[in-house]
Amino acid sequence: MNIQAFTLLLKSSPVIPVLTIDRVEDAAPLAVALKEGGLSVVEVTLRTPAALDAITAMKRAVPGLTVGAGTILKPADLDAAMSAGSDFIVTPATTRALVAPLKACGVPVIPGVATPSEVLERLDDGFDVLKLFPAEQYGGAATIAALAGPLPHARFCPTGGIGRDKVASYLALKNVVGVGGSWIATNKQIAAGDWAGITENARAAAAFALG
Repeated sequence: MNIQAFTLLLKSSPVIPVLTIDRVEDAAPLAVALKEGGLSVVEVTLRTPAALDAITAMKRAVPGLTVGAGTILKPADLDAAMSAGSDFIVTPATTRALVAPLKACGVPVIPGVATPSEVLERLDDGFDVLKLFPAEQYGGAATIAALAGPLPHARFCPTGGIGRDKVASYLALKNVVGVGGSWIATNKQIAAGDWAGITENARAAAAFALG
């Protein structure tokens, strides 16, 4: 799957759960809950020791689920994420040391940016879908709308502080292909095994595709 195919996939599942998984045993029921709610794309952050095994477990539990790895900070993280079977890669920011490995990894990549200069640098590197992070703290939907003027060819999949109440304002922008949010499956819900609540949130997230 290339980045064009990935953005087409986001049309049917534009809200991406951003997941922090502490226990591998939670991965399979979490994947099932999200899929039952109508979501087909998820991001697992590499913020816990269980994250890599959780990516593999989610893909085994729900083969049709597209599972990406987030919080990629260095080439070693990328190597580990690819070994775990990640379908796409997301970074919170992008160092020069990461650019070449990201371009060569063979799956869609959404590199993180926070300023217009970083947007332009990543576009020059050949990336055209970027992650504004942390989105709300850097001006939210208004910032992305403003970037459309000088940089109309840049497309964004923002994350960071985007609650359910803010999703529609982002998706209404022509240069936004999707948004990420942790509200769909919170750390508290995952720890409690609240799969029904997560499925309900996933249904709410999936409904944004209808808009």
